[in-house]
Amino acid sequence: MKNYLKIIQIDEHSITPKYLQICNSILRGIEEEKIEKDDILPSINDLSIALEVARNTIERAYKELRKYNVINSVAGKGYFISNTQFNQPIKVLLLFNKLSSHKKIIYDAFAEVLGSNAAIDFTFITAILTSLKSCLWVISIITQN
Repeated sequence: MKNYLKIIQIDEHSITPKYLQICNSILRGIEEEKIEKDDILPSINDLSIALEVARNTIERAYKELRKYNVINSVAGKGYFISNTQFNQPIKVLLLFNKLSSHKKIIYDAFAEVLGSNAAIDFTFITAILTSLKSCLWVISIITQN
C-alpha cells in the first residue's frame, strides 16, 4: 500500500474544509500519477487515525470522490481508485486583507455562484506579505555576505 500521508496534505489554517482538502489531495495525487487506477485507499479508520481527523471527515472525502466516480468500494475489501479520468473542480484562491462581515458576504456569494464546480480557498494578504518580507530580508543578508 502506498504511503498516503505523503500525498494527502491538510492545512489546519485553511478555510477549506478538511474533507475537501483530503479529496483535493487525492485528486492531485492522481493527476501527478502518484496514485493509479486500482490502488487501494486506506480504510476510513486507518486514515482518520493517521491524519488525526474525525471518521466523518474521511467518510465525506470518500463520498465526494465517489461523486466524481474516482473511487468505488467493495464490501469487506475497502475503497479503491476506479477511475483516473475526471473533471477536477476549478481551484480559486481569494485574498483578503482582513476578515469582515461584508467580505464574508462576498465569499458566500462567490461560492454560491461557482457551486460544487470549484474548490475555494482564501488567505489573508498580510500573511503573504509577512512571508515575502522575511524572504527578502534573508536574500538581503545573503547578498551582503
